[in-house]
Amino acid sequence: MLEQWLKSQEAIGISAIAWAEFRCGPMSKRDELVSRKIFTSVEALSGADAETAAALFNQTGRRSRSLADCMIAAVAIRCQASLATINAKDFQHFSPHGLTLAGTS
Repeated sequence: MLEQWLKSQEAIGISAIAWAEFRCGPMSKRDELVSRKIFTSVEALSGADAETAAALFNQTGRRSRSLADCMIAAVAIRCQASLATINAKDFQHFSPHGLTLAGTS
């Protein structure tokens, strides 16, 4: 899907939280260069996003190790962006709360 979006010049952004996770690697120098060209917009987590993330955490069962996912979802919800992930199962809990997963709309 990423290749299709790039070919159609779809706007592609990433939350700062997802960017940090992605950058933890491992990644080659080439991967780093390519990713910087693809993700030219890194969206910060705002105070309002933090409140949304906390609400998502509480509303979806306070699942261990899910806070980062809640923050990523909160940024996507604010930006009215579809979230693309290979871990859709980790994010489907947020759909009833306003998150749209890419490829499911």
